Amino acid sequence: MDNKDVAKRWFIKGNNDLIAGDYILTMPDPPSDTVCFHSQQAAEKYLKGFLAFHGKETPKIHGIEELILICSEIDSEFSDLLDVASELSGYAVEVRYPLEVDYEITVEDAQNAMKNANKIKEFVLHKLKSS
Repeated sequence: MDNKDVAKRWFIKGNNDLIAGDYILTMPDPPSDTVCFHSQQAAEKYLKGFLAFHGKETPKIHGIEELILICSEIDSEFSDLLDVASELSGYAVEVRYPLEVDYEITVEDAQNAMKNANKIKEFVLHKLKSS
């Protein structure tokens, strides 16, 4: 399997997370924490897909900032994503456990997380089209 095929598999999984997040948001009183988790997962998978496309190792980490810094080694413009990354990283683990988050995650938080995940997706896809 070549690098493009591996990247495509990452993107399919990331897109599935975005589809799940969008669908959950249509529910009455949606579980916002679950949407935030899917948003983080989508961003993570798109960044790992970018690394795979370029033949780089996809580290077993969840930190969006860390992944962006690794992607920045390939393309320095990835550092422009750091502002949207910080809140997404917190949704990797903490939102899945009841005693890790001591604040309410609102629907607005979930919508913003989806917006940020889509920004990362579009940025990655744009970079791959121009390479």
